Amino acid sequence: MCGIIGVISRPPTRVVPSGENLIGGLDAALDARPDLVMMTDAVAEVDRALRGVPGALALTGVPDLVASLTSRLDRLDGFAAMREVELDGDAVALSADELEVENARLVAFKDVLWAIRNDRFRIAHEVEQLAGRDAPPSAIAAYLVALQAFSSLDRLEVRGRDSAGIHLYVWNHDIESEALDELLTHRSSPLFESGSVVMTRKAEVSDGRVLSFVYKRAAEIGELGENTAALRAALASDRLFRRAVSAPRARVALLGHTRWASVGVISESNAHPVNSYEAEQSGGTEHPYVVAALNGDVDNHGDLRIEHGLHVPSAITTDAKVIPTIVSRQLADGLNPIEAFRRTVSTFEGSVAIGAMSSDHPDTLMIALRGSGQGLYVGLADDCYIVASEPYGVVEETNSYVRMNGEQGGEIIALAAADAGDLSGVRRWSYDGAERPITDDDVTIAEVTTRDIDRGDSPHFLLKEIAESPSSFAKTLRGKITAAPDATLRAHLGERALPAAVVGLLANGAIRRIRLIGQGTAAVAGQSAAAILDELSNSELDVDAITATELSGFHLRLDMSDTLAIAVSQSGTTTDTNRTVDLIRARGGKVLAIVNRRASDLVDKADGVLYT
Repeated sequence: MCGIIGVISRPPTRVVPSGENLIGGLDAALDARPDLVMMTDAVAEVDRALRGVPGALALTGVPDLVASLTSRLDRLDGFAAMREVELDGDAVALSADELEVENARLVAFKDVLWAIRNDRFRIAHEVEQLAGRDAPPSAIAAYLVALQAFSSLDRLEVRGRDSAGIHLYVWNHDIESEALDELLTHRSSPLFESGSVVMTRKAEVSDGRVLSFVYKRAAEIGELGENTAALRAALASDRLFRRAVSAPRARVALLGHTRWASVGVISESNAHPVNSYEAEQSGGTEHPYVVAALNGDVDNHGDLRIEHGLHVPSAITTDAKVIPTIVSRQLADGLNPIEAFRRTVSTFEGSVAIGAMSSDHPDTLMIALRGSGQGLYVGLADDCYIVASEPYGVVEETNSYVRMNGEQGGEIIALAAADAGDLSGVRRWSYDGAERPITDDDVTIAEVTTRDIDRGDSPHFLLKEIAESPSSFAKTLRGKITAAPDATLRAHLGERALPAAVVGLLANGAIRRIRLIGQGTAAVAGQSAAAILDELSNSELDVDAITATELSGFHLRLDMSDTLAIAVSQSGTTTDTNRTVDLIRARGGKVLAIVNRRASDLVDKADGVLYT
């Protein structure tokens, strides 16, 4: 698996928030104590104000403001910690259902506190480090785009990390062509390796030639975060890029990728994005210039190379190379970029997710999805679109996204920078060219936050989860086990976790089978729970653990009204588990969920929910 990231934006439409208003927002949260709902709303307003370019400009170069906000966040974090202690002890006498409501409110409050401290403050600090303290707004905006991509790539590295790359178009840079000729003498690479720069022909949206910058890293073995650290260092040291984006009207757009190699060896030349340069072109600068990235495999890429007579440098063996070269050929035949892209991707065999951009229209990002094995999500952020292969690639900047559907023949979407962040700038077609308008019904609210997917100081997520297990287990049982007068312990799960209707079916014998389902480590957890339940039931119930895919593939029955499925999932978004839940419910079965994330798909599908 691989990961695609794309970022395309417009000049900010919001004013830069004042320090007075930001401080006032956190003061309002402090004044609202102990009402968690009002406190969360007040902090969320500050979080929204600090997003995007206006937020970065508000925080850059003003350490006193950051210190004032931090002192208030510390007090709000202290309140959250105190509330946590109260819920753990006897200070708050709540029923199981009341306790769950309070838990949900506390989670939402901690989410927005986390977002300001760990997302807004962090990215503003990193922008300042890259751009410099006295950088103009255009440079702040450009480096913000790059850092948004780095954040997303870091999180997508679980999909692959033997190589990674980012490509940036820069236009309206005000550098004269004659000066560029001299500056680019040593930056040309026919293999499009890291540090390469191409000066393309004048685009419709630009008052000068568009510059194409690429930064890549390839390594067979590497730790999480090493690729983006190398890309960040390469970008930081690039004086030409810094000069280009410092022009008052400079604009940038980005396409990035993180890879597990499937076709083509691990090398910088095979790392995506790749460009449309062909071996027999003189630098490729006077031809329609295109860059592209691919997830999945173009199974017929060899046939397409022969069919179109592509002159690909021998060192480039990735199947992704056919994408920009064929699109470029289509553009040379007079097609517009979107139609050239549609005709190209419609010839591919295999399950694919694709991103592509043409230098003639650097303010347009084109993406395509076909087949069931890939995913693409379009995040609607602050004057910005962020495209990623997973929802956790967009949630740092927005909780609203449009999910592409690769089934029924596939989809193509074009994103226009002029309307970035709004649905009006998102156009969608099927692979046959029929337009499919986007509506508000296509917008999904994210079910995870960056706090859910942060690995902290742990080198791997598994180590983080092992270390957190005791605390997580204790919080899961909070308020659910009490001592009776005779000192025996009793469980009080509450109606939300164990509805009376399910209890009744268990009591009267209507439910005779219990199946614990999940995928991966969730399935392993189900095995231990099944062993305990089987022992406690004294053989009165048929209890077993099974992976969700095995149950849906081999153990479905037309009538499953005698079955209770206990679905285990951390995120509540595991496709295989959720699909199996749908199949069980359609056959009359009941479902209880054990899940971490509130408001997830699994929560909506289950009859009862126990939150971890």
